Amino acid sequence: MTGAVLAFALAMLAGLLLASPRLVRTKAALLALLLAGLSLWWLVDRLSGDGLDAATLYHLYSGIEGAGVADFSGPLAITTALLLLSLALPAWMAWRLRRRPAPGPARPVVFPAFLATFVVAVLASPLARDGWRLYQHSRPVDASQVAAEYLVPDRPLGQRRNIVWIYAESLERTYFDETVFPGLMPNLTRLAAEALDFRDVASPPGTGWTIAGMVASLCGVPLTASRGDENSMGRMEQFLPGAHCLTDYLAQQGYTLQFSGGADSAFAAKDRFLASHGFGTVKDQAWFRARRVPRRHFSSWGVHDDVLLDSVFEDFQRLSQAGAPFMLTALTMDTHHPAGHLPQACRDVRYDSPHGDIGLLRAIACSDRLIGRLVERIRQSPWAGDTLVVVASDHLAMPNDLGDVLAGMKRENLLLFLGSGLEPRQVATTGSTLDTGATLLNLLDPELGALGFGRSLLQDPPAHGASLAAREGGERYPLYLGFARQLWTGSEIRTLRVEEDRVVAGMQRIRPPVMLEYDQGWNIASIVLEDAPRQFAQRDPDNILAYVDRCTAFFDEPGKGEWCALVVDRNNALTLYPEEELQRGIQVDAPLQEAADARPRPRRALTVARQTRPMKPGQYQLRVQTRNLPSHSFWLEAVSDDGTVVRAREWVQVDPDRAGQQIRLPLWLDSAVDQLVIRAWLDYTEELEVERVAVVPTRNPGRRG
Repeated sequence: MTGAVLAFALAMLAGLLLASPRLVRTKAALLALLLAGLSLWWLVDRLSGDGLDAATLYHLYSGIEGAGVADFSGPLAITTALLLLSLALPAWMAWRLRRRPAPGPARPVVFPAFLATFVVAVLASPLARDGWRLYQHSRPVDASQVAAEYLVPDRPLGQRRNIVWIYAESLERTYFDETVFPGLMPNLTRLAAEALDFRDVASPPGTGWTIAGMVASLCGVPLTASRGDENSMGRMEQFLPGAHCLTDYLAQQGYTLQFSGGADSAFAAKDRFLASHGFGTVKDQAWFRARRVPRRHFSSWGVHDDVLLDSVFEDFQRLSQAGAPFMLTALTMDTHHPAGHLPQACRDVRYDSPHGDIGLLRAIACSDRLIGRLVERIRQSPWAGDTLVVVASDHLAMPNDLGDVLAGMKRENLLLFLGSGLEPRQVATTGSTLDTGATLLNLLDPELGALGFGRSLLQDPPAHGASLAAREGGERYPLYLGFARQLWTGSEIRTLRVEEDRVVAGMQRIRPPVMLEYDQGWNIASIVLEDAPRQFAQRDPDNILAYVDRCTAFFDEPGKGEWCALVVDRNNALTLYPEEELQRGIQVDAPLQEAADARPRPRRALTVARQTRPMKPGQYQLRVQTRNLPSHSFWLEAVSDDGTVVRAREWVQVDPDRAGQQIRLPLWLDSAVDQLVIRAWLDYTEELEVERVAVVPTRNPGRRG
């Protein structure tokens, strides 16, 4: 119904655009904006399968470095064409209207009708639906209502069995249906008959993509993006530092933890999750490339599953022989949407499908063969009696070449446990992937059955928790999402301090510059890292904004230390804290000083040049010839290539009568360097262009002043 309303509204908008020349450019711009938004929504929906959802926000925050973008070249090309059409069509219509001879009198009623129809179109579009859903899942809530339900293991583990956990990329249990996919997965179907086979395992919000599925199953919490605004995780040291995951507990119990995956572990910040929660060894695409694995064994995502799983078995043998308990975690990749990949070991795989010749089906059949082979090798090894094997989908399949078939089926995740002493049976559940880690703990120790918000799926009746809340209409589920957001920083966040070159907020360490916004409950409402000076200048807080950067962002003279913080409230009261106080720790809820002037605008550090040549220790002069100058005086500095070590800094007085000038800056190098970055501290509205840069040794270096 909403689709028909949207189509009718778009047709009406086109007609109303042509009905009158009055404000035709505004009407064309609004129509183009709506069409472009719908085009981008279509692309996101093709990638996520659920429109603009939590996965979309997470990947916007964490970045897409390491993704197999080539797999989505078709949707990207279509979206590019749609965007061009979205912009060109309204512009062409407006141009045609303005070219009409004697268009007649303007009709004042047309534009109000256009605006009303535009509102109807937006409300009928999936943009409004998804926006409302995201708001419901991210709105401020009183997470203390569910804090008592967050449980961590608090006793020594009764049985230290080795664990091999195989995450099968998008390999949901739905593919086991013989009436739809006859003979597709014979190996895993046979293993399911010999395993604890959990049915109807769901993926609630915050668990439906790879890193989220791992966090849900290993930590018992849904994954929400940190309170950031962009690719912020690259400057946050810890990934969910407030969470106590299964891997943290096992590490405390003396387990060795290793992860092996074929893709780039940096994708979606998976590497930081693993490093933050106990994994001592991580093998990923870079590891396999460093071992000179031939190129034919790589896809656009990374190393193929045949090479990966052979390596996993070698590691299983090595770790078993070492004698210490271990958890070996593997993540396959070749069944990734939309079409999957076929490794060398499966070039002979064929599958006669009633749905046609679909490459993804061959990839699924291959994954069945390779995972089944690995499990059998483990079960036939001398260490089988002391090993528990978990085979689980990381999440339900996203839009792929079987999407039309899956759309009419009951969807469920795969979750199998195999090991000596486990009675094979199917277990009907009302649970989700949030409960997987708790179930594993329960199998290791009957006295343990909770992990985070997860509860053992062996409990009868099912324990009340996040999984049931998600299934029962989801009204309480945002409370669990709100609690999970707090795990990025912890609850003790009213104190800010600087340690070395990091801002410490609660349990999180962040590389500045950073702006933190606090709501009226003194929770962190957002952490802004990119474009922070502009955001700080333009944001009107409901409560408090705190901005932390080098003191050159605030002061025109030296002597205030290296790091400073500016705190302002909604009434423009403010306090500027020097480094001495930041090192002790400042309270963001402390009274601020009344200010009559406008809020100060912190400067940004703008890279204007790089000097890339080896330089020995000694005294130099940095000469910078500028093409133009900003309107205000500014700091100029030479820093290390990572921006952490300041080599030289000087306050530059701007001559308003000169377009450019040469700036000479004394430079002392205590050690050899290969690169210097030249930065100017400017207002976010200003620029500085440099013609050339030279670093010249001084003739009489003398001693450093």
